[in-house]
Amino acid sequence: MSETIHRLIEQYGLIAVFLGCVAEGESAAILGGFFAHQHIFVLWQAFLAAFFGAFAGDTFFFTLGRSFADHGYVRRLRRRPGFSRAYHLLNTHPNIYVLTNRYIYGMRLVGGIAAGLSTVPVARFVILNAISSAVWATLFSGIGYVFGLGAEHIVGQAFARHERLLIALGVGVVVAIVAWLVGHHFAVRERAREDRAGP
Repeated sequence: MSETIHRLIEQYGLIAVFLGCVAEGESAAILGGFFAHQHIFVLWQAFLAAFFGAFAGDTFFFTLGRSFADHGYVRRLRRRPGFSRAYHLLNTHPNIYVLTNRYIYGMRLVGGIAAGLSTVPVARFVILNAISSAVWATLFSGIGYVFGLGAEHIVGQAFARHERLLIALGVGVVVAIVAWLVGHHFAVRERAREDRAGP
């Protein structure tokens, strides 16, 4: 079983990191860095998968907002908690917002749509998004790699490689759950604040 998991990670792990980072994928980037420490990926490969996933995700949602503003899906996203705040911040501090939006869990999706609907020029968005994606990928892949160093120091060489892989998968699940809980908490707070503000 563990050898099967190992082969699957070797064959499809970078694709999974990329797809995870297209969504709100801090846990995917962290796992990519961890597996790089386990010599399943090369670190620069994990970084590129995280970078291109993050860049593609935000560019996709920007394009949705810019080109399909009247589509039903985009209109539904505009009603999500936090959209009005994201749009306001974009119009007051566009550069800072594009650079930092991905670090606010639960806001990447609506933030990308809001950026597309704003007056931010396409070229500026692409450049700022590339810078932000590179910093984000470096940060979270690095966290995963450093976590791998720390885990190896704590557990020593006693664990076989497949056991460390199972530990990494467990860590990924825990990180994903914690990230979802944090994002849900902030979404509820944002929704309550918008309800108090009224229409």
